[in-house]
Amino acid sequence: MKIRSDIILANASDTGCVRSGNEDYYLFIEPQDDAEFEQCGRLILVADGMGGYKGGRIASRLAADAIREVFSEDRKADPLAVLREGFGKAHRSIQECALTDPELQNMGTTCTAIILRHGRLSMGHVGDSRLYLIREEQATRISRDHTVVGNLVARGLITEEEASRHDEKHVLSAALGVGPQVDADFIDNPIELKPGDILLLCTDGLHGVLSDGEIVSATTGQSLSDACAELIAWAKVRGGPDNITLQLVGIGNIEDRSKE
Repeated sequence: MKIRSDIILANASDTGCVRSGNEDYYLFIEPQDDAEFEQCGRLILVADGMGGYKGGRIASRLAADAIREVFSEDRKADPLAVLREGFGKAHRSIQECALTDPELQNMGTTCTAIILRHGRLSMGHVGDSRLYLIREEQATRISRDHTVVGNLVARGLITEEEASRHDEKHVLSAALGVGPQVDADFIDNPIELKPGDILLLCTDGLHGVLSDGEIVSATTGQSLSDACAELIAWAKVRGGPDNITLQLVGIGNIEDRSKE
């Protein structure tokens, strides 16, 4: 697949050191037709399935497929509307599939998905996968963890440092396919990107064992493909307790088409 030269893309997924299979999934879509690309931009996502190897693996792929379908079918729609509809379709698709097999009843998935269009970023997010914006060697977390511990941090009851050591830091409070409705976050106002920005989408197999500072260090002074390899290696040195998936997107020269 041809990737236009205004970005640099690198991605990787690893089973890690403990699990026998990989329940993560990642997706990158860039329409090859220039007119279609102008209309819809790019879709990038990571998902971390749950519910056992079979259920988790199926749930993460169902989510990606549903969001991909909405993105591909309604190219002129506002990115936020595409993400909202895509998350809703993913939620329903997972729940409908779970009804077909008792082994799948508890399946669900995190999902962090972004659309890049005309130099602006729109996001949909649920669960504890993350989106970071790395700018001028500083990492800013754009997404909010939907976990029991993350909710405690949001309410000011514990600190980020305390959360990183908490025994229940990986217990989700929201996921696609779980509950009567989608309890997801969406960015109402797209984020303006700058040349030199790096976007990191990753599952908790990465951010759960590495600090923000270590992530910034790995993405500084080397290619993004080398950074991917280094981050995977670091996570496995730390024990690799979960599947590790990440996508790095480097932003180059982007035309401002806001007046078109």
